[in-house]
Amino acid sequence: MRTNIVLDDNLVQEAFKYTSIKTKKELITLALKEFVRNHSRLDLRDIKGKIAFRKDYDYKKLRKDEKV
Repeated sequence: MRTNIVLDDNLVQEAFKYTSIKTKKELITLALKEFVRNHSRLDLRDIKGKIAFRKDYDYKKLRKDEKV
């Protein structure tokens, strides 16, 4: 989709510092992909109270058994 937009030059230059991307088109595409990825993640607060754990589930024991 072709469109014309006015971008904040300082914000664009700052964004270029965090990537090896060289064009504004690639930068905007990356920003849109990250926006969609971040907003499509399941919010953990939405599943509160919807998960049933086994009665013998002991997360503390599992942590003690971990070998780092």
